[in-house]
Amino acid sequence: MYRQLRSEFSGRIATVTLERPERRNALSAELMREMIACAHELAARKDLDVVLVTGAAGAFSAGADLKDSSRWAGGAPLLEQREIAGLGQRMARAWEELPQITIAAIEGYAVGGGLALAVALDWRVMARDAYVALPEISLGIPLTWGTLPRLVNLVGPAKAKRLAILGERVSAAEALNMGAIDEVCEPGSALRAAEVLAGKVLDKPKHSVVMTKETVNAYAGLGAHAVSYMAADQLELAAASPESRAARDAALKRPKR
Repeated sequence: MYRQLRSEFSGRIATVTLERPERRNALSAELMREMIACAHELAARKDLDVVLVTGAAGAFSAGADLKDSSRWAGGAPLLEQREIAGLGQRMARAWEELPQITIAAIEGYAVGGGLALAVALDWRVMARDAYVALPEISLGIPLTWGTLPRLVNLVGPAKAKRLAILGERVSAAEALNMGAIDEVCEPGSALRAAEVLAGKVLDKPKHSVVMTKETVNAYAGLGAHAVSYMAADQLELAAASPESRAARDAALKRPKR
């Protein structure tokens, strides 16, 4: 059904794998549309209580795909540009609003949009040798997708600013210490650790879990729309600047990590 992701089901647990190993699971426009469709499909499943999200080939995601030319369609009609620029925000929101408990299993790295997706989920389990980073400002674009309010909720204003503005690589241990992730595990075992955490959820009464998630999300999201509703326009404005184009071109020339 999907070309760039894989869905598997085991009892009351679904596992969704980002599957673009040749691009380090970078989030192309097609993959983001598939993730939105997958979230809507999962939301309608009453037989599932937990959804795990991971990446193929030892990495969670390298973030938004800079080589996806459709994401930088500057000559397209304005409404089409806004639709494309808003894909990441709609994807993150669709996954945040799932009724099931969602857990990111992070191996390797979750960079940029990859981390934006991870923080839209309920919990994050991360391999000890993995790292996270938010390089958007270094690429000449603001951090959007509704990520900043989520980061502030997780780590507080000062650490959110440091993550978003400086774009530093943050180790699993440091990410755990600041509250950006919830659990550290041995390399290669993130998905298994997420499954163990999922098993603890399955031991709880389903309706109370769902209602608790809804209440926490409702409170945590107060004001989020007010600071994020112009995100697509901010992204388009910043991405069109000469500085942003030069930064993206330089990033594309750098060797792969």
